[in-house]
Amino acid sequence: MTGAEGLCAALDAVMERRGAWPGRSPWVRAAVAAVPRHAFAPDRLWRWSGRAYVPVDRDTAFEEWVAEVYGSPDLAAVTELSGGVPSSSLSAQGIVVDMLDSLLLEPGHRVLELGTGTGWNAALLARRAGSVVSVEVDSGLAAAATGRLERAGAGVDVRVADGVAGWSAGAPYDRVIATYAVDRVPWAWVGQTRPGGRIVVPWGRMGHVALTVADDGRSASGWVQGLATFMLARGTDLGRRFEQVREAAPHAHERPFPWDLTPLRDDWHLRFALRVSVPDLRITTAEDEDGLNAWLHDGATSWAMLAAVGDGTTIAHQGGPRRLADEVERGWGWWLTEGRPELYDFGLTVTSDQQYAWCRDAGTGPRWPVT
Repeated sequence: MTGAEGLCAALDAVMERRGAWPGRSPWVRAAVAAVPRHAFAPDRLWRWSGRAYVPVDRDTAFEEWVAEVYGSPDLAAVTELSGGVPSSSLSAQGIVVDMLDSLLLEPGHRVLELGTGTGWNAALLARRAGSVVSVEVDSGLAAAATGRLERAGAGVDVRVADGVAGWSAGAPYDRVIATYAVDRVPWAWVGQTRPGGRIVVPWGRMGHVALTVADDGRSASGWVQGLATFMLARGTDLGRRFEQVREAAPHAHERPFPWDLTPLRDDWHLRFALRVSVPDLRITTAEDEDGLNAWLHDGATSWAMLAAVGDGTTIAHQGGPRRLADEVERGWGWWLTEGRPELYDFGLTVTSDQQYAWCRDAGTGPRWPVT
């Protein structure tokens, strides 16, 4: 057994111990075993050193390179940088498996994948589906992925195009899956899926949803399936950093904040609820000698800092046209009043002219427009 094969087996065992292999989709585990990750990893990967991304090359540091590929079910292997920031990756195995399970893929299905990347996800799809069309906006990535797919004997039709438009030439599809995050689901993805078909997409930068297209084809709706952070669509405006927003919007308001901030750092169900109820919210937390602090901003015009003062209390400082600390307090209060709904209690509905998130019931539950 080679080093890569041994690490592949070890990663399989970790997922077995976690119960992460999906019982309803046994084909996924078989496909992962048959299509090894390292066969789809480029010769150069990028590892975070604590200060910057540094190259890890297969030819000169094979053990480190293969460890990046098989490090953990939860970690992606960064394959490309843009401006010092990851722009493409070999997605974390645990997330890939979870999304494939959510797709409910059956033999004979026609599949559209948005974001070919390295080609690994497309190769896994091809082990199960009747046909796979994969769309990649980066021509270099598309060419490299095509070569890997051909060497693996995977029959995938790779097309160079912007995934936001889907690929109408192959429509209608039984299943559509995106490998990058969007804040709004492009209507083309719904329009190119048959009634009753399923769309799995990373949404809201924190999780993925599985949408079912209505019988009349005029909407798609479904539940949040899992939690993860995904690469954003190419060209997504990342907005301003906290420091830039604060500099542009002077301090305007100060008051006590009522709650301990520990759940804001540790409870991802709360964080997901806030992501839904407070549009564009970005949260960073850190602890110092006075206690836990949080920095909030919307990437554009408004900011807030929740600062521990050392006596068990927290002060909210905020500026800009929005009062983000107030919005967070209202959203947090709603979440507590509703009995702390989990992220799996949320869903998304998409029509041609609107999108909204909802909690517990798509028709009668509270809803928030997706802007």
